[in-house]
Formats: sequence, C-alpha cells, structure tokens
Amino acid sequence: MNYQTFQPHPDLKSLISCYWTLEVPADTDSQKQRIVPDGCIEMAFILGDDIKRYTSENQFILQPRAMVLGQTIEPFYIEPTGYVHTFAIRFYPYGFANFVTEPIKNLANKETPLTALFEEKIIQAVEQKIIRAKDVKQRIEIIEKFLLERLNNKSTVEHIVKTTVDALLSTNGNASIKTILKDDRGKRRQLERKFAKQIGVSPKQLGKVIRLQTALKMLLNKEAESLTNIAYESAYYDQAHFIKDFKEFTGTNPKEFLGNENTLLSTLFYQ
Repeated sequence: MNYQTFQPHPDLKSLISCYWTLEVPADTDSQKQRIVPDGCIEMAFILGDDIKRYTSENQFILQPRAMVLGQTIEPFYIEPTGYVHTFAIRFYPYGFANFVTEPIKNLANKETPLTALFEEKIIQAVEQKIIRAKDVKQRIEIIEKFLLERLNNKSTVEHIVKTTVDALLSTNGNASIKTILKDDRGKRRQLERKFAKQIGVSPKQLGKVIRLQTALKMLLNKEAESLTNIAYESAYYDQAHFIKDFKEFTGTNPKEFLGNENTLLSTLFYQ
C-alpha cells in the first residue's frame, strides 16, 4: 500500500486537514477492509477500479467514483475489485459545511455523489480534469480552485460550533460539553441543532470519536505498556469503559484489532 498525505493551501488549512492518495496493486485475494470512524468528512475520487461498500454481510453497493463520505458513527466494510487508486480531501469536522447548503446531517453514514451536492456539469468537468491530471500536485491545484470558488462566507460555520469542535480536538475529546458551554442549557439545545446541520453528528458522538482516535493511535504506535495505561492516558473511566467504546466504533476489541488483515487500511490511516 502506498499512502501519502499533502498539506492544503493556506486559505483552506483551517477547513481541510489534508489531501491524501492511496495506491494498492490489484490482488486476487483481496480482503474486506474495516473502516472506523475518524470524526471527519471526506471528498474522494476513485481513479482505479471500483470499490465495494458492504451494506450487510453479503450485500454491497459500488461507491460513487466522485463522492462525499459523511460522518460515520460505526465501522463499515469496503473491498476493492482490483487496482486501488484514490485521491481524497479530508475536511475537519466543521470544514465541509462551508462549501454546501445541504445540511450535513443528510450526508451522515453514507456516500453521496458529488453531482447531488454541486452542479452536475461542473462536477463532471472537475472529475475529468482530475482523471487526466499528470500528478498529485495538479490534482490538488484543480480541487483547490474548485473549493476556493465555492467558499461561501455567508454560510460560515457558527462560532459556537467551531469553538466546541476546537475544544474537543485540543483536549482529545475529553472536554465536557457542559464545561465548554458553562452549563448553559439554552446554548446546549442550540448547539445540538447546529451540530446536526453543520457537523452531522451530536457533540457527544464527536467527542467520543475523537477520544477513541487518540487511544487507537496510542495502541497502534505502542505508546503505552497496557490497555489500562491507554485507558488512563485517554481519560476513560477505566479499561472496561475504553474497551466498550472501542468495540462500538471499531466492531472488535483492541487485541483482535491489532494484526487483523481486515484492519490494515484503518491501521494505515491512523498511523
């Protein structure tokens, strides 16, 4: 697997975490890959062969070749049908809402074709340019031009949402919403509504995903001696609480996650 990340233009760096590319040679013995939530929204262009996204144990759909993957709160499986070549944009939790008028909650837990969010003729032109581009640098230039032209200052994410997300990110998901909002119940209800529209999941769900990310990175990078230490350093109440959240978001326990062929792709992204 060849996975690379690239930094965005300065005018977009507050909204975009990175651009990434993934290339994997065709393999007749390819395995399903479990993808775990990461708290981000991604725009992706499939440049290689089709990719299956499983909707049940044996049923699947083919992912759109130009799509947005909304917020997810549970793991899902994908499987390549041949050569994998993907170019993608990873937005911060509040990043993508600046480019569309569609409520972000409508994108959650599914792939949405870009033609459903933007003018079809424009998307088709952008997709063809990205396909024909000679390298990643050109692809980034193409998509940044597209995004900068659509940056809608009038629909900028609400201050209360950005402040909350920034607090969750800076504390690895451990800041309580009650503390962030200074126990203002009116603001709590307001925040829930605005999160649904501009983030796609609730503040509590996003906080849990971000905290799990921190623990997962520690597990993969062997930064702690035991699961108890990971739980403690990630501010879980105890190891049992950590394992419960881990299974909720990854579909397995920490020990089974490590070294499992079905988690190779998620491992790559998180490391």
